[in-house]
Amino acid sequence: MAEKYPNRTDLRNPAQKVAKMAATGQAYGEAGKQLAAQSAVPMGGSPMEAAPPPPMPGQAGGLDRMTERPNEPLTAGMPFGAGPGPEALAAPSGAAGSKEDLIMQLRLATARFPNPNLIQLLLMLEAQ
Repeated sequence: MAEKYPNRTDLRNPAQKVAKMAATGQAYGEAGKQLAAQSAVPMGGSPMEAAPPPPMPGQAGGLDRMTERPNEPLTAGMPFGAGPGPEALAAPSGAAGSKEDLIMQLRLATARFPNPNLIQLLLMLEAQ
């Protein structure tokens, strides 16, 4: 079955496949149609089954530890307030304070607030 659907990674492990089920109380013949449809494209297991376990309390460090991002505002990643918006959360970033990080921040700022001076600065940094 996985050969027919190469993009379905959930079908590659037969142990994770969900058994066919039909809802009760349906009209005559509807349950058969439902089971036939599930045979055509089987349902895979939950993606959460493969997810890593969440960290245990205290595993990330104490609440009174020093911040890892001293120069970042509390509203960074939010659609309001100071700092980059939600698009910054999906963007890969290098080490804090690196040239790649600066270029990425400038790209985000230029995309959000197009400005000829920002574009010129970004092009200058990328050329170096």
